[in-house]
Amino acid sequence: MKRKFYTTIQLLFSAAYFLIGFSAFAQEASKAGASAQELADKLANPVASLISVPLQNNLVYGVGPFNGSKYTINIQPVIPFKLSDNLNLITRYILPVVDQRDITGENTHQFGLSDATVTAFFAPKTKGLILGFGPAFLIPTATEKFLGTEKFGVGPSALVMHQGKGLSIGFIANQIWSVAGNEDRADFNQFYTQIFLTHSYKSGASLGITSEITQNWEGKTTLVTISPNIGAVTKLGDQVVQFAIMPLIPIVGPHESKPDWGLRAVLAFVFPGS
Repeated sequence: MKRKFYTTIQLLFSAAYFLIGFSAFAQEASKAGASAQELADKLANPVASLISVPLQNNLVYGVGPFNGSKYTINIQPVIPFKLSDNLNLITRYILPVVDQRDITGENTHQFGLSDATVTAFFAPKTKGLILGFGPAFLIPTATEKFLGTEKFGVGPSALVMHQGKGLSIGFIANQIWSVAGNEDRADFNQFYTQIFLTHSYKSGASLGITSEITQNWEGKTTLVTISPNIGAVTKLGDQVVQFAIMPLIPIVGPHESKPDWGLRAVLAFVFPGS
């Protein structure tokens, strides 16, 4: 009963981001003007020269043999740097805060930071086909043994996408290998890719679909999810924000880590004047 209450409350908090955003969108869409679609397109581009701070809330249920639940909020600032008139460096940071129950065993609970991921994309200024490449780093910031790898990792990352007005399609990927850390822990050797298709509208609203694939070469496991999504660019007061909500539908995955279902809600603070 306590677990059901706990997970229901988390679901309500995640859904609240969508409800608040939808209300603001209905009030502000007419004020956002033609620039709303332009912002939506930039936010669909992982290497756009735009500062943003997304808060990505992920809630999954029915994980593993103990039917566990996990709530993760990923703090994901994106900070661009202009290297020249034709080249930008786009830095992306992911710092997860995790609250999980019944994942490592029955009646267990862990809360704290997980490992951080930092990616730096060198992105030449192009039109139509957009490319980005650079290093990705795994940083052992976990505050709980069961929430991290205790490994430092590094590897390549890449982005390939095509973007026209109102339409973005492409993928972002990285491969990270552990190179240092606790020798008693398993090596980290993992490939991740996200494939995305997004269509935006003049109001700043957007519809899309994404698929995420995580291949753990060390553990010989594959996890595939698919997520149709809806979102919008609007304002909360004077602050430009983007919100989105989507189900997390597991397609392929090992029994010990594949959830029954999940929900993602994103609230991103956008600084278009930067």
